[in-house]
Amino acid sequence: MLNKEEFKEMFEMNFDEIRDFIFYRCGDKEAASDITQEVFLRVWEKREDLKGGCIRPLLYKMATDGFINHYKSEQRRMNYKQRLGEEDGCGLSPEEEMIGREFAAAYTEALKQMPETQRKVYLMSRESGMKYREIAGRLRVSVKTVEKHVSAALRLLRTKFR
Repeated sequence: MLNKEEFKEMFEMNFDEIRDFIFYRCGDKEAASDITQEVFLRVWEKREDLKGGCIRPLLYKMATDGFINHYKSEQRRMNYKQRLGEEDGCGLSPEEEMIGREFAAAYTEALKQMPETQRKVYLMSRESGMKYREIAGRLRVSVKTVEKHVSAALRLLRTKFR
């Protein structure tokens, strides 16, 4: 059973890492934060059933499940919205909306085609705005390795969008 102090310590030690784990899979900072909060809320609710020891694998499993549920929910929402024919309300023509959706889908597909480390490094650089040195420190690789991964990701994206 986790008491309040143990939970607080576990939360502070793992929150950022779990949020980053989810962010590098979905590319949405707000969704990653929301999913991470849900993970820790579920841990708190189940604290009486948890035993001491290593809880990190459980956090990662719950984070993965939370991301999958979020992704499925977003897909259902988008399908429903398309069936209703709703507009975003941003004043774009249907053709512009279609082009935007196609571009977003192609970008997401290109990200999926990248190797895991390459995608992670690219998203840390471009989406999180981290410097190469910060990325290298967090992933425990050299700055040259980070540069190589970003270059390869950009090369792949250029070929997809020509």
